[in-house]
Amino acid sequence: MINQTKLSRINSPLDLRRLPPDELPGLAREIRQEIINTVAQTGGHLAPSLGVVELTIAIHYVFNTPEDKLIWDVGHQCYTHKLLCGRREQFSTIRQYKGISGFPKRAESPYDTFDTGHSSTSISAGLGVNCAKSLKAENRKVISVIGDGSMTGGMAFEALNQAGTLGRNFIVILNDNEMSISPNVGALSSFLSRKMTGRTVAKFKRDTENFLKSFSNVGENILQILKKSEGSFKSFFTPGMLFEALKFDYVGPIPGHDLETLISTLQNVRDFGSGPILVHVLTTKGKGYTPAEDRPDDYHGLGPFEVKSGKPRPAEPGPPSYTSVFGRVIEKEAEKNDKIVAISAAMPAGTGLMSFSQRFPKRFFDVGIAEQHAVTFAAGLATEGIRPVVAIYSTFLQRAFDQIIHDVCLPNLPVTFMLDRAGLVGDDGPTHHGVFDLSFLRMIPNMVLMAPKDENELCHMFHTAINHPGPAAIRYPRGAGEGVGLDEELRELTIGKGELLREGGDLLLLPVGNRVYAALEAAEGLLKLGIEAAVINPRFIKPLDGELIRAWAQNTGRVVTIEENAASGGFGSAVLELLAAGRILVKSRRIALPDHFIEQGPQDTLRKISGIDAPAIIKAAIDIMDSENE
Repeated sequence: MINQTKLSRINSPLDLRRLPPDELPGLAREIRQEIINTVAQTGGHLAPSLGVVELTIAIHYVFNTPEDKLIWDVGHQCYTHKLLCGRREQFSTIRQYKGISGFPKRAESPYDTFDTGHSSTSISAGLGVNCAKSLKAENRKVISVIGDGSMTGGMAFEALNQAGTLGRNFIVILNDNEMSISPNVGALSSFLSRKMTGRTVAKFKRDTENFLKSFSNVGENILQILKKSEGSFKSFFTPGMLFEALKFDYVGPIPGHDLETLISTLQNVRDFGSGPILVHVLTTKGKGYTPAEDRPDDYHGLGPFEVKSGKPRPAEPGPPSYTSVFGRVIEKEAEKNDKIVAISAAMPAGTGLMSFSQRFPKRFFDVGIAEQHAVTFAAGLATEGIRPVVAIYSTFLQRAFDQIIHDVCLPNLPVTFMLDRAGLVGDDGPTHHGVFDLSFLRMIPNMVLMAPKDENELCHMFHTAINHPGPAAIRYPRGAGEGVGLDEELRELTIGKGELLREGGDLLLLPVGNRVYAALEAAEGLLKLGIEAAVINPRFIKPLDGELIRAWAQNTGRVVTIEENAASGGFGSAVLELLAAGRILVKSRRIALPDHFIEQGPQDTLRKISGIDAPAIIKAAIDIMDSENE
């Protein structure tokens, strides 16, 4: 696929720096086409990466990476970075099983300074790297790139606050692809900012300050007037007052696709060397590919598509996704109950809430990439009799752990958590697998925790959760459901009651959530081997159906638990704790995810190599039966 003359000569940023400036726009065009062609085959984060092609080139052209440290926020915009930093030949494997990651990864390259995947971390990490360099007496630049979306996360401002206080030479680049600024104002601000960072002007400003300070109070007063005048003049044309208040020198906004402007500005910033600087860069998400420019949200992260039309490649027809089923059921319930509101942390489409947001605009809240705020905001709503539904990916809910405990569960408020993408999510890899929620939620008092075996049960669980007087969480996987019919009338499930799906006297299979059908498949396979397995769908991870589980554990004397979650503290642990408390001795096996982070790849492949699919269940059952003969 890679046959472009300029890109084929780039094996590292050192090769990039050898190119004359007039060749860089052509390189940008080649990189953009390479990203489009590759993502069309593999899927991935297209629009974010297309939006930072020129910015990435300019950073590596100006700064001496990897000695100078570059940190990307979230990391889904790092495709150009990977192409320039030694992974051109492997780029076709991005996000594929055994291929390169779709996010920065330190184990993959010395150019990847920090592992990322969740947002709003780059300034904190960059400041830590910056301080470490100072402690080691290493005079290197540290550059953190953060998007305007990630700036909605409070962690980013916590880091800005400390960085301004420390006053270190530290560079933050704000990649802004949303703020609307007219071309004339943007051009004038770009001109002013580039001039204000030049060495001559900077030296003049410092010399003037020192001169005026020598005149005691009079000079200090004049200095303050001049500073206010400069600030007022600059803020009239730019949105930099906030960052100036945080003691950052503000540069921008500058056009993010003009390589000459980017390079000259970054060279000035590099040589300025006086305290923290924020460079505000305006970019277009999806730049250079019309479908992505027109609909950047649709092309943020997507599967394979046709390059010419931009249309997704035809997929095999199948059942609706759990996400879409949730979107339907929350609308259905909201029609009957005007107290139901929905909350998203910048993921209305990803969590199935777009239609809800359009039908019930006053009852929908997108709080931005601010999961901690989302949870406590929901708690506040709940204190006034509202029934908030917080829909967040499992991996992102980890960021709000304290708020769940302190603000929701401690006061026992009726907040419903819908944990989409629970379990192994596939090509996004370890930063996005939602494999810890069973462990960190089941230990919290007052929390009711459920996992549906299929999309129909998801609907009944949602109905149960929004009518429960306390906090409840439902975790469900990414992708298509089981293809079962959806009941028209929903019923409240009895809290803490499971269901016996299959009787058997030889052993008990206890699968949770999306492992139920795999367990039923395994039970059929075991029957052909002469082993009769009982199967219980617990439905509730907390509280467990102690009566049902204890009875069948005693009846069979052998128990196998199955879950798509970390083994430590998960569902299997809960079952063993239950049996131990009842002094019930059984032979047991826990089937869960191994104690290491699992890489990217197709979900079925990852389940197979992790040992949680139907063949693995059969193997564990045979093993527990054979152990009695040892």
